[in-house]
Amino acid sequence: MTQAISYEPGATLDDGIPLCVPEIRGNEWAYVRDCLDTRWVSSVGSYVKQFEEVVARAAGKKYGVAMVNGTAALHMALVCGGVEPGEAVLVSDMTFIAPANAIRYVGAQPIFIDAEPVYWQIDPNALARFCEHECRFSEGVLRESATGRRVRALLPVSVLGHPVDLEPIRTVAERYGLALIEDATESLGTGYKGRPAGAGADISCFSFNGNKLVTTGGGGMLCTDDPIAAERARYLTTQAKDDPIEYVHGEVGYNYRLTNVQAAIGVAQLELLDEYIAAKRAHAKRYDALLAEVPGIATPREAPYAFCTYWLYTVLIDEAAFGMSSRTLLEQLSARNIQTRPLWQPMHRSAAHRDATAYGGAVADQLNRDALSLPSSVGLTTEQLETVGAAIRAIRG
Repeated sequence: MTQAISYEPGATLDDGIPLCVPEIRGNEWAYVRDCLDTRWVSSVGSYVKQFEEVVARAAGKKYGVAMVNGTAALHMALVCGGVEPGEAVLVSDMTFIAPANAIRYVGAQPIFIDAEPVYWQIDPNALARFCEHECRFSEGVLRESATGRRVRALLPVSVLGHPVDLEPIRTVAERYGLALIEDATESLGTGYKGRPAGAGADISCFSFNGNKLVTTGGGGMLCTDDPIAAERARYLTTQAKDDPIEYVHGEVGYNYRLTNVQAAIGVAQLELLDEYIAAKRAHAKRYDALLAEVPGIATPREAPYAFCTYWLYTVLIDEAAFGMSSRTLLEQLSARNIQTRPLWQPMHRSAAHRDATAYGGAVADQLNRDALSLPSSVGLTTEQLETVGAAIRAIRG
């Protein structure tokens, strides 16, 4: 197998075409310098508050609580959503492993629900069927029939810059009294029926890792309209400190707060959010055109309810029609110094969660087998896009 290539931020066409690197072209240097000049570099500082306010506004929520990463935000969302040890949480099967791990952090068990085949998000119909046929609902409590575990929450994951179909998911949550937590990590800036993705959940969570649309290098955010949940998250993420002067702690807390330096980078990034989204959508449109006539390639679709950011532009490779598998295409593109990657191993296949319940899984398996994410940096040039398209056409022959 061809050795996978790695890229540093700022890679040029001569270095190869990376999958997705940060776009740094705004006020990042000025704001970080301000932090250094004023010595406000830790988790206290004006940029943290600014960042929380701007992200909350972008997510359609009243409150934001900044954290060290998206996984920490998911952990705190589950705590604030009332999930207890021994309970269960319904979660997307086709996702990065972070939400499944966060469920384990609170001592609960994930129940993996398959994706739908058109937009690749969690399947609302499968979710409803599982609750109706594989659970029992009595006295306001939903329990998984096979294990007797109480199902406490729903955790749909919006993947690849496309929002989940939240309305039918919320219907299920309301019918069974479940907390609704949206992992919108990959979907900042997307829209769902005219509202920001994440706005319709009880709590929404975001990540600002280096490959995200907006980055702080690392970092995450919990967003909510509930002031009690926001205050609870803020309290727990600052080591559950009960006195502003004395070192008094009423319960076990976490060292999860974001630094002012990182928040300063995020504030600068968010000033250009609309430009970044426009660039991503333009890249997707160009990829659509470049790949439209290539047999065996299915390009991503945007649902009627959705406004997508195309965080990672991802195609499906039909091995029979294209003439090779997605992994062989990955190797061939890597040999041309073009970085791509498959989607995640479905959670029902993960050895880390081998004892979890899975409902369906065939769609997630197919997506894992056939999907390939193409270079998707905000700063992709026309030349780079054309190079990727030409390489795929040449490999196909």
